[in-house]
Formats: sequence, C-alpha cells, structure tokens
Amino acid sequence: MGPEDLAQVLGNLETVTNENVIVGFNESDDAAVVRLEDGTLVVQTVDFFTPIVNDPYQFGQIAAANSLSDIYAMGAIPRFALNIVGFPIKELPREILTEILRGGSDKAKEAGIPIVGGHSIDDKEPKYGLVVTGEITENKLIKNSGAKAGDALVLTKPLGTGIISTAIKRDLVSDNLINNAVKCMETLNEAASKLMHHFDVHAATDVTGFGLLGHLSEMCKSSGVSAEINFDQLEFLEGVFKLANDGIIPGGSNRNLEYVSTFVSFPKTFTDAQKLMTADAQTSGGLLVALPQSQAEDFANQCAQSTGLPVQQIGVFTRSTEKIITIS
Repeated sequence: MGPEDLAQVLGNLETVTNENVIVGFNESDDAAVVRLEDGTLVVQTVDFFTPIVNDPYQFGQIAAANSLSDIYAMGAIPRFALNIVGFPIKELPREILTEILRGGSDKAKEAGIPIVGGHSIDDKEPKYGLVVTGEITENKLIKNSGAKAGDALVLTKPLGTGIISTAIKRDLVSDNLINNAVKCMETLNEAASKLMHHFDVHAATDVTGFGLLGHLSEMCKSSGVSAEINFDQLEFLEGVFKLANDGIIPGGSNRNLEYVSTFVSFPKTFTDAQKLMTADAQTSGGLLVALPQSQAEDFANQCAQSTGLPVQQIGVFTRSTEKIITIS
C-alpha cells in the first residue's frame, strides 16, 4: 500500500493512546514505543510481505532482517519475535514453508533473539514476516524527529532492491546481480544501530517500502527541516541503472514518486528513471542517519567496515523550505 493511500485510511481512524505511549500513530516513526512502570521502554514492530526472491530460505532471511530493521532504526535492542505466516498449504509443498521458517529462524539467531511462536493462515500466496519486540532506555531512544539544520545525512546501504526484485520476477537478471542484492537485503542493520550510540546521532529511520524520498520526507516533517540530496553520492546496487532505464520498475515505486512529487524538487535534466530510482520501494534497506557533519565520515567508514556494504553521506539537512527535499 502506498503512503498516500495509507495516510487517507489512517486519517479516518480515532486513535486510542495514553501517557505511556512515547511513539504511536501520530509520529510516523519506525516502531511503537511504550513506557512500562519501571521506566523501561518496550519497542515493537510488525512487518511481512510476499516473496521477492525465488529461494525460500533467502526469502525467510530477508523478511526477518527487514522486520528487525525497525527496532534497530530506533537504537533499540531486539529481545524476541513471533512468526507471521500466510501459505497455500494445499498448493505448494510443505518443504517450501519449512525453508522459509528456517531462514527466518537463522536470521533471528544471528540477531541473538528467539522466535517464541507466531500465527499462520492458509493463504493464496506465501507471506512471511515477524513481530519483533525490543527494549531501550529513554535516554538512548533515537526517533526520526530530531534532525537539525546543518546535520549530515548518511545512508548505510545501497538502493535499488525494489527494481532488482521486479527484475528477478521477470527473469531479467543474472545470478551475480541476484546474489549482490540478496547479500544487501540479508544484512542486519544491527552494526549501524549499535554504532549510532557512539556518535551524536540526532535522528534515524530505515528505508523500506516508501523509498528513500518517502522515509526522508517523514524524517524532515517530524524534525521541522528540509534536506538536500546529491544524486551522485547515492549508491545503487549493480545493474539498477540499466534496469530502471529499461522500465523495470515496481508499482510501489511509481506510487511513491507520485506521492512525493509535490514536495520534492528534481533537476530539470532528470529522467523519469532517475526520479524513480530515488523513490524505489526498498526491502530491508539501510538506515538514514542524521548526525553532525564533523562525525559523518568516521561514522560511515566504521559502519562500512562492519557490514562490508557501501556507506555514504548523501546530503545535508537545511532549514525548512517550500520544498521538503531538493535533489541536485
């Protein structure tokens, strides 16, 4: 579901809250945060989707990493998870579901948490994800709302997973390109999350279904700032430029671009493919991190060393302007 559709649906709902809800519906943040009586903050998120790769084990790994990402984006520590499963049990071999769950379980083990149960339904197509519960102390919580004018904007993973996933479904990419994309999506955002606590990080979010521009716009709106992005500093997965130019674009990316087009300024020379690349709907994308300019290079280098993925400063936050995001 696109961001505009979701906003219209949620806008018609009356939300129930109380003084212990630190982050809820109104914040457009990555996870819900609730304070317990002893002061501990419980952080919880849920995410699931249909397969984006052909290998069921890899799908399970990617779905679990994607679900965990919301906890990491807030600087929290995951503690346990529940499976969410939809599967056509009479149409597909049970072994496929076993492999999906094994992939999710192995990724949870890598994150150091148990999967303690879950819920399953008979469905027309496979779906998988996790409910993840974590915790954090209030002074360490990182929201998407603290970015300051002058902050550097660092992205901890390359973009393009939506385009690559669409190409996989159409059998248009080599095994090498698939493996590169899978490695990126399977990589936990744990290292970047832990690293944030060693720097003066003001805000963070992860880049998933609403794409770079959608999630960055939420960050800007919540923080009362704007952002300038240097397109040449954006890292994309191998093969994405050609695929985008060939029109291999997921429907979600088109909806994302339509949503952000009124508050994003693109260069007049930009092609439709370039615009769509910046709005591409991501799966298990990287963290967008706002921190002082003087710390950005060190943060990016340390993060890249830990994950083996390219990490770049992609822009800066500015005082609020008419256009929320300007791309050059």
